[in-house]
Amino acid sequence: MAATLRAACEDVKTRFAQSAPRRNGIGHALFVLEFGKTRGADVGGRIAIVTGGGSGIGAALTRALVTRGAHVTCADIALPAAQRVTDSLSGGPGTARAVQLDVTDAAAVQRVVDEVVAEWGRLDLMFNNAGITWGGPTELLTPEQWDAIIDVNIRGVVHGVAAAYPVMIEQRSGHIVNTASMAGLVAAGLITSYVMTKHAVVGLSLALRTEAAGRGVNVLAVCPSAVETPILDKGSVGGFVGRSYYLASQGSSTAYDADRLARDTLAAIERNQPLLVVPRRSRITWRVQRLAPGLTNRLAAQFIDRQRAELRPEG
Repeated sequence: MAATLRAACEDVKTRFAQSAPRRNGIGHALFVLEFGKTRGADVGGRIAIVTGGGSGIGAALTRALVTRGAHVTCADIALPAAQRVTDSLSGGPGTARAVQLDVTDAAAVQRVVDEVVAEWGRLDLMFNNAGITWGGPTELLTPEQWDAIIDVNIRGVVHGVAAAYPVMIEQRSGHIVNTASMAGLVAAGLITSYVMTKHAVVGLSLALRTEAAGRGVNVLAVCPSAVETPILDKGSVGGFVGRSYYLASQGSSTAYDADRLARDTLAAIERNQPLLVVPRRSRITWRVQRLAPGLTNRLAAQFIDRQRAELRPEG
């Protein structure tokens, strides 16, 4: 089945490429977005901000950046967590400092960006990575939980873009990296609020990329399946078991390694990819979704029925 899907995808790509010489209109813009990537910058010596840097993907990104020689502001709502990450990186070759940051506070995000620019004279890499999740039956989510995930996962990214993008326009260089998810490409129930927010992040990233390209700024959306981070075991509602759900959804017994994802992300920045979708099985799933959305939705509904039956009663 996988070989058949790959062949179908290559056929679509070939037919799309054949229409590319018409260098106007949205068709050409989409061709450039998907296939006509220019090379991005090496991260060595770059000035970076990573939100949600105290754990998980953010901590892994901070480690990878410092190892490659970047100068990183590791920002997290929990300052001690960010400090533990930066304290472990004193050997360089890059540098890292920890700051406390609540990404739901637009003024606070702006202050961090302004401080970095004041110190270094520029901002090369903005990683809008902070995020939360809720998992469980949608009818059990409270308005406060909906507000919380929207505030962190959508507004937190928007605040990062609003603060960093004007700086990058002025310097005519820079890369905005938004942590999304496979949940931003393929939808499934029991994580409806998370799916909603990650689709928003993917949409923002791809739209901004088309606008930013002519101003010297690049944009990447990172879309992994389950990654081995604390978020796998958080946000449970109504007996939802996140780790079990996420691993079953990708047909794997283990989650993707966060440090490997960080290395993949830096490579995607240097290749100036619009999307990073990992691991390989997730790219196949995404392509199936694009080629046969009805089939994917039916399979997802069957998966959710099985998962609902496995919910653990609370109390």
